[in-house]
Amino acid sequence: MTRIGTPLSPSALKVMLLGGGELGKEVVIELQRFGAETIVVDRYENPPAAHVAHRAHVIDMTDARALRALVEHERPHIIVPEIEAIATDELVSIEEAGLARVIPTAKAAHITMNRERIRVLAAQELKLPTSPYAFASSLQEMQAAIDRIGFPCFVKPVMSSSGKGQSRLKSEADIAKAWDYAMSAGRVKSTRLIVEGQIDFDFEITLLTVRAASGTHFCEPIGHLQVDGDYVESWQPQAMNAKALERSRDIAGKVTAALGGYGIFGVELFVRADEVWFSEVSPRPHDTGLVTLVSQHQSEFALHARAILGLPVDTSLRAPGASAVIYGGMDEKGIAFDGLAEALAVPQSEVRLFGKPESFKKRRMGVALARGADTDEARARAKQAASRIRPVKA
Repeated sequence: MTRIGTPLSPSALKVMLLGGGELGKEVVIELQRFGAETIVVDRYENPPAAHVAHRAHVIDMTDARALRALVEHERPHIIVPEIEAIATDELVSIEEAGLARVIPTAKAAHITMNRERIRVLAAQELKLPTSPYAFASSLQEMQAAIDRIGFPCFVKPVMSSSGKGQSRLKSEADIAKAWDYAMSAGRVKSTRLIVEGQIDFDFEITLLTVRAASGTHFCEPIGHLQVDGDYVESWQPQAMNAKALERSRDIAGKVTAALGGYGIFGVELFVRADEVWFSEVSPRPHDTGLVTLVSQHQSEFALHARAILGLPVDTSLRAPGASAVIYGGMDEKGIAFDGLAEALAVPQSEVRLFGKPESFKKRRMGVALARGADTDEARARAKQAASRIRPVKA
């Protein structure tokens, strides 16, 4: 993009986000800094990104007809997928028809929204190292896959996010329960799932990779702690040896080059000593990358916006940083939060409350962020700040 007009005028550069969560909210803010007109689409009213966008719509984004009709109505120049539950086949048709440019590409969205497609690309086409895996469409096929791969292993729907539908299986007694959970929690109704063997790794990282007009750039690796497949803490930089970092960048560079387009990718990798295995990739900002709001000169959201618009990017580190999740703690609509002043009294801390209209016990409602002299200090500060936020009934 060499020219950006004025929002809400005929010259406006219109960007439509498909998904309006907390990550999309930060992307909208960054796009608006450059004068883009922003439109947010989600499956429910008043998602976080809708609070800051120029306008918002509520549709079922897995409904191809509804998605196409909205794109034809709004006529955005750019479409930015922010979640998995999208009719990606229709995105391909929309891009092929020249209705809009999909970020990073419609092909990338189509491949990465499905664990089977991305695993085939990474393991079979690109020959990247991955965990042992097999796909299954029935309980019997799942049993056969587990018999080949062995315990412990993981079962995941081919289309899900944030740990939904994922189980770690230790024995035969876990199989039926894991099947039922996978079937109930996928983003799109399907009986297809992946069985993955467990790798004994030292740690897992997110390597944020930016494809921009100036080439491919890498952020410092992000370490993170997950519980039941969902992140609860992240920190940057994750210490790792030079050989492992080189291999991580090589894998991330290859998979993002194959997907193409411009924007930020969250490449998830397993690391043991100097060995590295590919896990997954998201063609958009990553939840563990919330830490970059305090740790980098340009956050992952600023990098995404800049890359989308063809602007210069800077992935340099500002200071060691960390993030800690703030959960809702209850099933309630329109909750409130106490303790914000106490949380912000923690040195070099920040808090983001997302403004989600409905809380669940384990729904991510905010995040505490902190810098420190090193990641240990940053993590301690972020966890301390998060512990001081108290969700309450309004």
